[in-house]
Amino acid sequence: MSTTQIEIPTWKRAGFQVAAGGSAGFIEVCIMQPLDVVKTRMQLQNNLTSGKGTIYTGVFDCFKKMYLHEGTFSFWKGILPPIIAETPKRATKFVCFEQTKPLFMFGAPAPTPLTFSLAGLTAGIIEAIAVNPFEVVKVAQQADRSRMKEAESTMAVTKRIVKANGLGFQGLNKGITATMSRNGAFNMVYFGFYHSVKDIMPAYQDPRKEFLRKAMLGFTAGTLACLVNIPFDVAKSRIQGPQPEQGVIKYRGTLQSVGLVYREEGFRALYKGLLPKVMRLGPGGAIMLLVFEHAYEFLVKEFA
Repeated sequence: MSTTQIEIPTWKRAGFQVAAGGSAGFIEVCIMQPLDVVKTRMQLQNNLTSGKGTIYTGVFDCFKKMYLHEGTFSFWKGILPPIIAETPKRATKFVCFEQTKPLFMFGAPAPTPLTFSLAGLTAGIIEAIAVNPFEVVKVAQQADRSRMKEAESTMAVTKRIVKANGLGFQGLNKGITATMSRNGAFNMVYFGFYHSVKDIMPAYQDPRKEFLRKAMLGFTAGTLACLVNIPFDVAKSRIQGPQPEQGVIKYRGTLQSVGLVYREEGFRALYKGLLPKVMRLGPGGAIMLLVFEHAYEFLVKEFA
């Protein structure tokens, strides 16, 4: 009997989704963190136009220079905040997606692409509100160019941010609208594409072929979502990262930052960090969906 045919109480189903989503997020972030660090460094590149610091000419150049100047472990800078946040973050994402789908059926007998997209958008916005403080700390750590043993700890960075700017929109909740825009757009495309196309494409009886089918769908969904949401991601990095001139807030709001980057640096600047982002969230998207689905099926089979 498939997991969709098993009658499970809503509270237990939500619990399984929490556990499966947390497992998926933990595994994905541990594997893909180096690419997230490189993406952030490249998106913050404009802060170096005055000639200060190291200039990165591409993804592999960034990897090389970080390794030479900061050491191997620098690729995992800022990993503690996402690890701490992953269980509630992915739990929020998957639970909200599953639980809000009925709200967007609009009388249809089965979920439609619009259902999946709107449920994904809702899940992304709620997820962003939950994790934004962790994102602020993570970006601050990823922007630090000192060697790993000299870098501030996660707790020290958090205390510094709170002491300087508090818990509000200039402190631990800085850039929250950019995070909401980024996560909302990503999850709208990610869930909308994956579930819509998965239902259209015939499934394979061979487990290996079925695994590859879902992996390719997850990879494609993650890649398309990156293409849609990266301007908001660039704005988020600029708002939450170090400002170009100390003591002067240049990047304030989401649309203001997008417009400023476009006017000063051109359209291509809105896609800075796209390659490492796709390299991370393409396979990362496949990893998350596959781990979630397999973990959820296991929990239903063993504990339902």
